[in-house]
Amino acid sequence: MQRQAIAILALLGVFLAGYLTLYHYGYLGSLACGTGGCEKVQTSKYAMFMGLPVALWGVGYYATAAAIAIAGSVGSGPERAWPTTALLVLNGWGVAFSSYLTWLELARIHAICRYCVVSAAAVAVLFGLSAWDWRARASR
Repeated sequence: MQRQAIAILALLGVFLAGYLTLYHYGYLGSLACGTGGCEKVQTSKYAMFMGLPVALWGVGYYATAAAIAIAGSVGSGPERAWPTTALLVLNGWGVAFSSYLTWLELARIHAICRYCVVSAAAVAVLFGLSAWDWRARASR
């Protein structure tokens, strides 16, 4: 059950990060944020990582989490241990990177993006579900 929840939440994350990616590349005029903080964060120098928009990295992260969760939920996947371990590691990395990005918003950019807050919360839930799946698998 945890892997299905991870897949659903990760697919929602793909749409969220995709929306921010479309904004970054100029396909959207403005973000529906209401505070102005989203635009400030998305246009800051910290919105790029290794030559790509952070939002595009988010699309890749969420898509990878969804793919692993789906692969671990169909066929012989539920009996295999690798999806559980892969999701725990991936989502642990996601929490660390989201924490860093939140720190950048607070300490360097001095603006909060509501979409980034939602994404960070989603990553934390994904990690929690991954830990729950790992613990349940270890107790069997």
